Amino acid sequence: MFRLNPKLSQKLSYALLFCATIFVIIPVVFILFIIIKNGASAITWEFLTSMPRNGMRSGGILPAILGTLSIVSCAICITLPIGVSAAIYLNEYAKDNLLTRIIKLAIVNLAGVPSVVYGLFGLGIFVMFFKLGVSIIAGALTLSIMELPVIITTARGALNSVPYSFREASMSLGVSRWQTIRYIVLPNALPGILTGAILSIARISGETAPILFTAAAFYVPHLPGSIFDQVMALPYHLFIISTQIPNMPKNIIFGTALVLLMLVLSMSLIAIIARLYFRKRRKW
Repeated sequence: MFRLNPKLSQKLSYALLFCATIFVIIPVVFILFIIIKNGASAITWEFLTSMPRNGMRSGGILPAILGTLSIVSCAICITLPIGVSAAIYLNEYAKDNLLTRIIKLAIVNLAGVPSVVYGLFGLGIFVMFFKLGVSIIAGALTLSIMELPVIITTARGALNSVPYSFREASMSLGVSRWQTIRYIVLPNALPGILTGAILSIARISGETAPILFTAAAFYVPHLPGSIFDQVMALPYHLFIISTQIPNMPKNIIFGTALVLLMLVLSMSLIAIIARLYFRKRRKW
């Protein structure tokens, strides 16, 4: 039987993995090049800090930027405490029984539900039933439910990565289980939990369907004053100017896409820096 030399096999494996990486990177670089090339000319101070004018064909996108930041910030503030608490219960307290297995299965199934279904759910529950109206809080609650599976799954993985010997050493000194989780497990799992937050931010910042039914408006002539206000949002605004407004300047369309991309990258960068900071403080 023919067998490859181990060194040759290793080199072939590295070559295949490198080619796969390049195959993934090239489309991303190509997309970035097109967006920057066509949209960079639209990025001015006025474009970032003024209201839309002339049927959105001129002026700026400030309401859409603030609306997106408001919805995403509220959603993350709602999702993180609930998701991390659920992960702690499932990983540290819950026994392996039928109820726990059903909960875990439900979390996996929730991750596969299309975003438009979450939008319709948010419309029926938050907008109509609880009478929150089309508002920031309704959109944030809808997005938080959509992102709970990601947060719970990544948080559970982070908690699992902390060696069990840490728990044993702590509890052998007479420390309670909650104190062990609070002062030993959570600080060491924090980098992984922040990874889940980064994934959540990247996903919900670009979602259109959920906020289409619950938070976003075609045009709002003022900035949001409270979480119960309807707002413009960059993903929906980009959809509108790309498909519903005739003779829209191409540089404004691509400029809006570039701002949305930079907004997502900026929020992700902040989370990555925080993750690296906490990872350096980890003792193992």
